[in-house]
Amino acid sequence: MLIGEYSHSLDAKGRVNFPARLREDLGDRFVITKGLDDCLFVYSLEEWSKLEEKLSELPLSKSRMLKRFFYAGAVEVEGDKQGRVIIPQNLREYAGLSKDVTVVGASTRAEIWDSARWTSYCDGISSDMVAEAMDELGF
Repeated sequence: MLIGEYSHSLDAKGRVNFPARLREDLGDRFVITKGLDDCLFVYSLEEWSKLEEKLSELPLSKSRMLKRFFYAGAVEVEGDKQGRVIIPQNLREYAGLSKDVTVVGASTRAEIWDSARWTSYCDGISSDMVAEAMDELGF
């Protein structure tokens, strides 16, 4: 399970030091792609295969948009000896990544956020909203 929140900086080459704790669960190679809420999703190769399988089971009329969204910008990455991965320019632009980024664990995937955007997103979530969602799930 991918959990935690980690603050890092992008270097001039678009590299980020990916958290060691998350790399342990993601593996040596993993996939970065566009995500929801203007962040990037990060999948282990195993979880990426599960996503591909689920999308392939859908009729084309329902899957074509999702396939284009997730696959067109996807890139398989491998960390260097320092644990850094390169985030391609198109994905950095999509997620509005500046120098400071926040990498968060989100169960079966990780997410990469521009730190200011992450803070703003979190500020928009109230404990009442969380309580309501938990009630709906029966917690």
